[in-house]
Amino acid sequence: MSNWGGQKKGGMSCAVFPVVVVLRIHFSPQDLARTRISPRPHPMWEALLSLYRLRRRDGEIVFDEWRGSVRPKVPSSTRLLTTLVPQSGYAADFLTPMTENFCLAEGLEALRRTPKRRLRADLSVLGRDRRLPAWATTLADGRADAVGQIADAVDQYFTACLAPYWTHIRGRVDQEHARQAQLVAEGGFERLFADLHPSARWHYPVLCLSYPVDQDLHLGGRGLRLVPSFFCQGMPTTLLDGDLEPVLLYPIGHTVGWSTGDRTRPLASLLGRTRARVLETIGERPCTTSEVARRTDTSLPTASQQASALRAAGLVASRQNGQSVLHSITSLGLALLAGATQ
Repeated sequence: MSNWGGQKKGGMSCAVFPVVVVLRIHFSPQDLARTRISPRPHPMWEALLSLYRLRRRDGEIVFDEWRGSVRPKVPSSTRLLTTLVPQSGYAADFLTPMTENFCLAEGLEALRRTPKRRLRADLSVLGRDRRLPAWATTLADGRADAVGQIADAVDQYFTACLAPYWTHIRGRVDQEHARQAQLVAEGGFERLFADLHPSARWHYPVLCLSYPVDQDLHLGGRGLRLVPSFFCQGMPTTLLDGDLEPVLLYPIGHTVGWSTGDRTRPLASLLGRTRARVLETIGERPCTTSEVARRTDTSLPTASQQASALRAAGLVASRQNGQSVLHSITSLGLALLAGATQ
């Protein structure tokens, strides 16, 4: 996979996305008809992308607690994976096989069946700018025991570092799928693409997204599988090999303190539970007053009152957005959220 999207990450609220190099996805009418949003997280992709989050310092507010919790539990076999998923540049496409049901068992089985030509091609790309260990030669030869070791390493890493949080991860992707399906129902793919990522620009028949390298993805009537990703951070990512099933992973919003289940208590004593939850909700992504009310399970007047109080304190900024008011968190609000999780 290119998985370049795993690099050059930053907090979504302050990220600056370059416009010089882009990923261009070329659609036809058939491609739009065949484009779909995944209702579930992809365990193989989440395992791979979480390896970036584990080793990098991006997304401190939402990932630091998870990093601190899982680092002592990381299996020793994970070193095999970090060779195939370096901290920058290309990561092997064969690690994220697309399966019908998006379940770990199917993904691991598909990985074990990776053809020799795919292994050789991906390891050849991986070895262009780094020296690979001797065992990579055995892997490139397609030996079942070597491929099995990689699959076992993914399984062990997932079990130790992702499985305890999978219910929450799946729940967040479910929510994002429902929200984006509603966008398509209301405004078609034009509305969805505009919401997909801050850098997204849709001018039929091409969707452009900021990307660390210049890349074109021609769908050729196959459609595009859109996969909301929990551990994708900053830019979207896709596969390098355009002959593989077209897929686009893109980041979703997060709840501060998700890995501990204690998201608002540090702020509750300072702001009150409802106001703390409103601040956290706006911190996940900009939202209207009605969205704040829906996501915090409060009335519209209460959501408006709490947002006004947070705005008066300099924690939230609000602006008119058509018939609605759009609220976004300020740098002071982000700092308060960050401090509450330390």
